[in-house]
Amino acid sequence: MVELGKNASVQTDLPWYREINSKQWRALLASGLGWMLDSMDVTLYAMVLVNVMADLHMDKSIGGLLASLTLLSSALGGIIFGVVADKYGRTRSLMISMIVFSLFTAIQGFSQTVTQLAVLRLLLGLGMGGEWVAGAALITETWPAKHRGKAMGIVQGSWAIGYGLAAVVAGVLLPLFGWRGVFFFGIVPALIAIWVRKGTDEPEIWSQRKADQAAGETIEKGSVGKLFGKKVVRWTVLGSLLSVCAQFGYWGLFTWIPTYLGTPVAQGGAGLTVLKQTSWIVIMQVGAWLGYVIFGLLADKIGRKITFILFFALAAALVPFYGFSHDPTRLLLLGPLVAFFGSGYFSGFGAVLAELFPTAIRATGQGFTYNFGRAVAASAPFTVGALANTYGLGAAFSITSIAFATAALLVLFFLPETKGRELEA
Repeated sequence: MVELGKNASVQTDLPWYREINSKQWRALLASGLGWMLDSMDVTLYAMVLVNVMADLHMDKSIGGLLASLTLLSSALGGIIFGVVADKYGRTRSLMISMIVFSLFTAIQGFSQTVTQLAVLRLLLGLGMGGEWVAGAALITETWPAKHRGKAMGIVQGSWAIGYGLAAVVAGVLLPLFGWRGVFFFGIVPALIAIWVRKGTDEPEIWSQRKADQAAGETIEKGSVGKLFGKKVVRWTVLGSLLSVCAQFGYWGLFTWIPTYLGTPVAQGGAGLTVLKQTSWIVIMQVGAWLGYVIFGLLADKIGRKITFILFFALAAALVPFYGFSHDPTRLLLLGPLVAFFGSGYFSGFGAVLAELFPTAIRATGQGFTYNFGRAVAASAPFTVGALANTYGLGAAFSITSIAFATAALLVLFFLPETKGRELEA
């Protein structure tokens, strides 16, 4: 275990935000912007799914399958960009991943067939998976241990802003230019990526490691195979299983909520207009943003473990109430709570995974476990879509409740408390 020089935790009387230097804030801004725009581009599909299904003659199973394909390729992207981040740097990996997902999001606007759309969603998923890995490694290695949970909470909260931004973009552009125009807007993150690369430094711990390597010192080299070594294999297995449950619950639920809100009542939905659907989603994402940020604050205050259990258990309890509530007012009130507990736990993944894996394989470990979960959870949108064809979307959401409950049990019995742990070199 080593101290991280400028990043090590030091007791002061200053408010926590004044203990953070400009380099650390810059890293947080770069990672947060990347995550927000990643969320926006990926969510645009959910916002226009009803229109795409009608135009390209798809049923709910195919619509869910295309979302699943994106998650599947994002798993591969996370592993690839995790290795790139460990070898070539966190900021370089972050920039390339942003360009990949924004470019292929925009090209989707030219799709004429389901096959073309499927190929493009596979390609954008590679960038989507890579962005989280590079951003999480950048933040967790740059911020001090005692504020790591807060930092990841703020970054993760930008996902909710991106989700809400996608609803606004779709609400404005869909009536004017159709679903193709909505996808064209997805090119915007590529411009932000250039700014990210030019103004953001690599973490000190990663740069020092590269300097030692250049000076001829013998240091341990990372690889995917080392994730299954005796020292860390239990964290690889636990992190992967936890990610499977968490992401199955999230993607199975939130991929279909816009469609659920916009589907006519006679077909089992809430029957909201485009304007109401957009408003309900934006309000819901306010709840998600609060969930992300408050999870980070709680994780630093009372510990990672109890905060995870609290969020997973309450998400499991709330989802059935939301799925069987077709009344617009109830959905408006329940939505922010479901998003708060059903999304906020993601703020804990970056910090906990960083605290379990050493620097040589940190980004690789984060990328593998988080995206292995995403690959398995890729079945969630398809599963919920297939169940919805028989039982309706509201009832189909219940399967995500089981995933949340299982995640709570995994944390209760197997996850150690890592609050305040300095990163292992």
